[in-house]
Amino acid sequence: MEDFNFNSPLQDNNDTNTNSDFERGGFIIYVMTCAIPCVGLPLTLGAIYALYCLVRNGHVVPVYVINLLISDLIQLCWMIAEVTRPLTETDYLFYIYGLLVSVGFMVCIALERYLVIAWPLWYRFRRTIKSSVVVCVMVWAFPLVYLLPSHFWFDFEVIEIIFAVIILVPFPLLIFFLIGTLKALSAADRVASDEKRRIVGILVLVLLIYTLLFLPSVIWFLAQRAKKNFILGGLSFVFLKLSPLADLALYVFVRKGIIDKLLASLCRCRTDSNDISISAV
Repeated sequence: MEDFNFNSPLQDNNDTNTNSDFERGGFIIYVMTCAIPCVGLPLTLGAIYALYCLVRNGHVVPVYVINLLISDLIQLCWMIAEVTRPLTETDYLFYIYGLLVSVGFMVCIALERYLVIAWPLWYRFRRTIKSSVVVCVMVWAFPLVYLLPSHFWFDFEVIEIIFAVIILVPFPLLIFFLIGTLKALSAADRVASDEKRRIVGILVLVLLIYTLLFLPSVIWFLAQRAKKNFILGGLSFVFLKLSPLADLALYVFVRKGIIDKLLASLCRCRTDSNDISISAV
C-alpha cells in the first residue's frame, strides 16, 4: 500500500524557490493545529453537556448537534495526536472517519430543520428521540462501510477520490433544504416567527460551513493533477481543521435567547430599510 500523508498539500512542492513559503505555511498550520484543540476541546465538551441537558428535558432537536460535536471531538483528538507523535495510516483513516460523520450530521440537521417548515404535521408526529437515535447509529455506521474495505484493499489515491465524491454528495442536498425551506416559510403558520428565523439561520450556517470549509478540500482531492499547488492544498486542509470551531456556532442557534434577539434585530433593520426605500420612491 502506498504511503499516505494527509499533510501532503504542503509537502509535494520541491521547488527550492518556494522553500521559505513552505516553511512559513507549515509553521502557521502547526500553530493553528496546536491552538484549535486548546480552544475547541473545552468549548465543545461544554456545549455537549449543555445540549445533553436539553435532551434529558425532552427536546429532540439537539440530538444531531450533539453527535456532530462528538465527531468534532474525534477531529480535535486527531490534531492533538498530530503534534505529539508520528501518525500512522490508521490515524489518518480515523480523521477521515470523523470528517465523514461530521458531514453526515450536518445533512441530518439541515433535513430536520427543513421538515419542521415543509412538513410540520409529519415531523410533529414522527419526531421522537428513538427515531433520532436510529438515524444517529446509521450515520456513525455508514463511513465504516467505506473506510474498512479501503484500509485493507484500496490504495490511498482511491481513498482520496472516493472521499471527495462522498463529501460532495451533500452539497446539492443542503442547497435543496435551504431553498425548500424558504419556499415553504409562508405556509408554515404553526411555526412561530422566531423559530422560523432560527431554522433559516441554522440552514444558512450549515451551508456556509460546508461551502467554505469542506468544499475546497473536495476540489483539491478531485484535482489530483494540481497537487503541486501546495497553497491551495494547504489552505483546504486548514479550512478542514477549522470546522470543529465553526460547528460550535450551531449550538448558539439551538439555544434560545441572544440569537433570537439578534435575528429579530436583523429582520427589523431589513424591514426598516425597505420602508425607507419605498418612502423615497
